[in-house]
Amino acid sequence: MKLRRLEDVPALVHGKKVVLANGCFDILHVGHVRYLQHARKMGDVLVVAINSDKSMGLIKDPGRPILGERERVSLVSALRPVDHVVLFDEPDVSRVLDVLRPAIHAKGTDYTDETVPERDRVLVYGGEVRIAGDPKNHSTRDIIERILQKADIQ
Repeated sequence: MKLRRLEDVPALVHGKKVVLANGCFDILHVGHVRYLQHARKMGDVLVVAINSDKSMGLIKDPGRPILGERERVSLVSALRPVDHVVLFDEPDVSRVLDVLRPAIHAKGTDYTDETVPERDRVLVYGGEVRIAGDPKNHSTRDIIERILQKADIQ
């Protein structure tokens, strides 16, 4: 598994062009995979910050996550483009950015350069914000709804 303590990662990636991607990754799907594949091509090392169960409780609907943080870490760690994984408990990735100061903060296509919440924080230290992945045609929420419809549960 590629899970690391956030505080240990700067020493592991020193001197490399670091790309940070982040998300919940609850019910890993093809949109997540394409996002991480694209993000990895932007630098030397891809660090993925995953919202912990505690963090998801602050930002998602009741009943989420579907998969616990350890399962989500295992799934993301199994992906070839991913070099390191960290968990974070806060509602946003600001603390991770402050510790890692990645060259590139990659966000999915559900954002634009202007709507990335952490944009100003990244620009202050000289980093770049880039959008990665294919068009937002996939979401965990949609997958959950399709499963419930197929099971005729609502």
